[in-house]
Amino acid sequence: MAEMTGGQAIARILRSYGVDTIFGLPGVQLDNTFDALYDMQDDMRVLNTRHEQATAYMALGYAQSTGKIGVCLVVPGPGLLNATAALSTAYATSTPVLALSGQVHSDQIEKGFGALHEIPEQLRMIQSVTKWAARADSPSEAPELLREAFRQLQTGRPRPVEFEMAPDIMGQVEDIELLDPVTDYPASVPDEEQIAAAAKLLAASQKPVIFAGSGVIDYPDEMQQLAEALEAPVVMSPGARGVVSDRDYRAQTMLGGRMILEDADVVLAIGTRFAMPQMFGGFNTDKQTLIRVDIDAQEVDRFGSADLAIVADAGETIKALLPELGKANGSRPSRKEELEEVREKVNDIFGELQPQWDFSMVMREELPDDGKYVAEITQLGYFAQFGGFPFYEPRTFVHAGYQGTLGFGFATALGVQVGNPDKKVISINGDGGFMYTMPELATAVRHKIPLVAVVFNDGAFGNVKRIQQENYGGKVMASSLTNPDFVKLAESFGAAGIRATDANELRSAIREGFANNHPTLIDVPVGEMPSIWGHIFRGR
Repeated sequence: MAEMTGGQAIARILRSYGVDTIFGLPGVQLDNTFDALYDMQDDMRVLNTRHEQATAYMALGYAQSTGKIGVCLVVPGPGLLNATAALSTAYATSTPVLALSGQVHSDQIEKGFGALHEIPEQLRMIQSVTKWAARADSPSEAPELLREAFRQLQTGRPRPVEFEMAPDIMGQVEDIELLDPVTDYPASVPDEEQIAAAAKLLAASQKPVIFAGSGVIDYPDEMQQLAEALEAPVVMSPGARGVVSDRDYRAQTMLGGRMILEDADVVLAIGTRFAMPQMFGGFNTDKQTLIRVDIDAQEVDRFGSADLAIVADAGETIKALLPELGKANGSRPSRKEELEEVREKVNDIFGELQPQWDFSMVMREELPDDGKYVAEITQLGYFAQFGGFPFYEPRTFVHAGYQGTLGFGFATALGVQVGNPDKKVISINGDGGFMYTMPELATAVRHKIPLVAVVFNDGAFGNVKRIQQENYGGKVMASSLTNPDFVKLAESFGAAGIRATDANELRSAIREGFANNHPTLIDVPVGEMPSIWGHIFRGR
């Protein structure tokens, strides 16, 4: 037992769980917690931002690129609401983010007095974009509730959680027992009979295909062994890109997966929602046997019943499956020629999309294999997400998942760079999305975050404008934009600003940005880019 405030308890508990970085924005309801963090500056770094959305986006990027827990700290009401776009993105991408929030004074909660930053049922509100949320109504409740928060973050399907405390409780002094941190949780192992059944189905298959999602991202060795044992293509969702290197002919993107799926007899969907094939065509329930593996029991039958559903940790399932396949699986003929042909077809399709192809290849050539690529909701982002940009290592592609959160990219990439200070990071943005969090240029400069951000500047919300032109008789409305001079804008913040007018100039600009180890913004003026959607959603 030790005497401390609620704010001190929060800070000490976070540090006991290994948290050394917090993305936060102060306010009166957080004063006592920031006071506690001030006294722990040698152990925990607090990076302040210019908007609450950036605190949570940076935590998202930090977590998605490292696999560690990202932590953000915001005031209640509008502060927490500002963070919800990022929390919904963390929810969609199965990313472990801990959101810490203040509240109104404890005797004003749910009274409707109109207190500063009061919103009705804040806890209920935040539950819609989190896996778990709770409020500590006394300092002594913090240890147990935060232990549960970390348990939720580290077990089952990783998703964001929220913990909140009223400002007077943060300042209240109590004798508090700080519980030892619990970080070692037993994995969810698969049923032995189901593993045997899966091995039998896969061993008997002629053309198996593996669909992999973010649930396998930390098991590259096991995934490689599984692909080799089955001589099966691995179709990777955005969350799994790089878990099998794109230098391997078995590595396939979502576009290639549509082609492969047509002839597949057994489909192993592991650690993935398997949504694209089931929502947009390609999967045939009459012709193909589906094996689903997911740690989330709600996912395995969301789009219809699987032939075999295994609710367990993806990594533990692969580890259990490999020896069983070794017993039941005979030698298999190479599918290299077949799978290379699919990859060539995909490359031919993407190669026709200019200037996306040339810009992407330059960025790929300049980014090291272990460099991080953060794709905003923009033409170059779509291009990468569906397979136009190769990845060679896991956790090198950072994305918004099905949430498609326009404007997430720049602030998220700052968090990626903070979490990976020894790696090169490229943030790609459209001019529309970049301006959502543009003020965080100040954050990059203040905290010396050497991110290289590229803005492909077409003066429009390009995707929206194209739809208006093609589907609505050219009735363009609210999709054209007025932009600043991005080079001068960057320089006004103290960042480096560079303009590149073609792929070769972009190459030089990226090299300069990587070399100067300073926040760098590259403005790339472009015209309208050709649409990718006709290739992705054929026969939708």
